[in-house]
Amino acid sequence: MNGQFNVTPTVEEYEFQTKRTPGKTGLMMISIGGNNGTTLCATIIANHHNIIWHTKAGVQQPNYIGSLFRASTVRIGTEPGSGKEVHVPVSDVLPMVHPNDLVLGGWDISGVPMDKAMERAQVLDYDLQRQVAPYIALLGKPLPSIYYPDFIAANQEARADNMIRGTDKAAHLEHIHADIRKFKKDNELDQVVVFWTANTECYSDIVPGVNDTADNLLASIKMSHSEVSPSTLFAVAAILEGEPFINGAPQNTFVPGAIELAEHHHSFIGGDDLKSGQTKLKSVLAEFLVNAGIKPLSIASYNHLGNNDGHNLSAERQFRSKEISKSSVVDDMVDVNCLLYKAPEVRPKGVPIGKGEHPDHIVVIKYVPAVGDSKRAIDKYYSEIFCGGRSTINIFNECEDSLLATPLILDLTILTELLTRVQYHKVTRNAAKQKDFAPLYSVLSLLSYMLKAPLVKPGTEVINSLNRQCNALEGFLKACIGLEGSSDLLLETRIW
Repeated sequence: MNGQFNVTPTVEEYEFQTKRTPGKTGLMMISIGGNNGTTLCATIIANHHNIIWHTKAGVQQPNYIGSLFRASTVRIGTEPGSGKEVHVPVSDVLPMVHPNDLVLGGWDISGVPMDKAMERAQVLDYDLQRQVAPYIALLGKPLPSIYYPDFIAANQEARADNMIRGTDKAAHLEHIHADIRKFKKDNELDQVVVFWTANTECYSDIVPGVNDTADNLLASIKMSHSEVSPSTLFAVAAILEGEPFINGAPQNTFVPGAIELAEHHHSFIGGDDLKSGQTKLKSVLAEFLVNAGIKPLSIASYNHLGNNDGHNLSAERQFRSKEISKSSVVDDMVDVNCLLYKAPEVRPKGVPIGKGEHPDHIVVIKYVPAVGDSKRAIDKYYSEIFCGGRSTINIFNECEDSLLATPLILDLTILTELLTRVQYHKVTRNAAKQKDFAPLYSVLSLLSYMLKAPLVKPGTEVINSLNRQCNALEGFLKACIGLEGSSDLLLETRIW
């Protein structure tokens, strides 16, 4: 009442059970022949065979730098005597599948063999490509994929020579079903993670009676309805097969009917849009400014790149999907500070009207073929400071797009596989009423750390703060082995 709150501490106890041994895992990528797909396959091969290569700077060793699970550590406690903090590799906290052990496959609308597709991408050093080529060529030609011209830019038509024929979406769904089953059987896999790393699609309209419920979505697929996108078809195929599906692009693949279908089948889904460079930095800097009591008035973000992703995003409808995923990244950080930003007006039943006060936030993406996979990003943060003052922070970021995205695909695959082995139950005092262990909820919101527009359980708030996402993931991993979440209170250092 009147801005005052009564806080009541509560305790709920849960137990977690994790299957210790990772199963043999396959990764099927949609657009395996694209920049991300070929880069991922080539770098896994390089790591698996310990291929070293020469660059103009010297000899380069293969590694997994950029991967949270293969190149970072986590604090698990302190040494009793010295009080020195103890850190261990994140991959040692729980048994996780190793990237080198992933079985690779997938689809692409381009039928260029994988060695030539790697060459076309122009991401990796020539000497690495030369040595990897005989191995990656063994992956052969990608499986035919689904191509609906209305969902991606017209400029992609020239690459589309490897499609599943016809216009019957139910037949396309069954074709993808069969591909997943065959890949799993042929490679004797325990699980397949299906990953959309293809072009950004335009948004699908949410139409009552079409894609708003699971039954309506399945019926719409049978009718080959125009609002059923390729990414949604792949998601439905994976869901019905009981295999996890991750959306690495910004479009709304998970229409309400797809989420409901995953719930019905207790299948796992996650998305949306890989968070690699500019947006990851924005989720840190915006939170820092707001938490410091500084008021961002505008955030202007510009990027240009020259790879096929940039080519596709040069079309207005596809850019709009990316703009939506990038623009929402600061919302939750702004919403929590009613001292800096006016909250929205509220209707009589407590429903807010609009978003309330927010910084002006614009996103621009341009296609510049000359720069290839090297993306340039410029951000300008214009903020109000003490007593009417103003502050401007300008950031220029140059990065190799696919070399930032590839470790994220690996991390999302590794974490997804792990989460399929975790079960939980709420502890009750009455043993007779104790429920059995059950899988996690279908929407894997713990993947949020790697994603621009995190998919969350319907009705719950989206958290974009990178710090909070990291804390949640770290706390969950520790909970699975009976450790408390990290605390930076360090009380023992602050008292006598």
